[in-house]
Amino acid sequence: MQSQKHIVVVDDEPGIRETIQEYLELHDFQVTAAGGGEELRRAVDGNDVDLVLLDIRMPGEDGLSLARFLRAEKEVGIIMLTAAGEVVDRIVGLEMGADDYLAKPVDLRELLARIKAVLRRSERTQVEAESGQPDGVRLARFGRFTLNLDSHKLFGPDGGEIPLTGMEFDLLKAFADNPNRVLSRDQLLNLAHNRDWEPFDRSIDIRIARIRRKIEGDPAKPQVIKTVRGAGYIYSTAKG
Repeated sequence: MQSQKHIVVVDDEPGIRETIQEYLELHDFQVTAAGGGEELRRAVDGNDVDLVLLDIRMPGEDGLSLARFLRAEKEVGIIMLTAAGEVVDRIVGLEMGADDYLAKPVDLRELLARIKAVLRRSERTQVEAESGQPDGVRLARFGRFTLNLDSHKLFGPDGGEIPLTGMEFDLLKAFADNPNRVLSRDQLLNLAHNRDWEPFDRSIDIRIARIRRKIEGDPAKPQVIKTVRGAGYIYSTAKG
């Protein structure tokens, strides 16, 4: 496993790119700077990349379309940079599969903490997946879908793999470990090992909605991961 993590910083403003690059290199990261989509594609093509720091508002191909590209092509952490107060961008970015977001102007110490949190989660996912025992595979059923707890993969009724982000897997695992039990948002954050979020951060609701679109027959009327008004969510194992 490589010791120095590789981060790609994508921003169309040279000053921001250079500042972030210098700061992260001082903290022992390998950093590649990219001014847009074309440079990002060159940076990730055939190279090991651990995380992409991605500005949403860029001329030409914006960060949202680039996040979609990354999720389709790479297993890589994504942190999106949004303009202060741009709630819609933040929500859409999470729906695209971003692992986290940070508002501009960026506090570099906060950015470093967020990066380390996403990398820890990704590294833990990889280590746990590699340690799985082939002869004792642990599975969890979410309706007609199957979560392999050892390979960290979700499979549909036809056996096809359904892409998951690291945080989506952690949330599904938290539910699988606590079937038919109401879990509050704070409990889910703790169980998913993401204690870096603010206590009342409602972006977890966005991630649950994203998971529901993958596993529910009708996401508007969920039968597998249900909302318990005023309390949180429950993973129901009841048939039908």
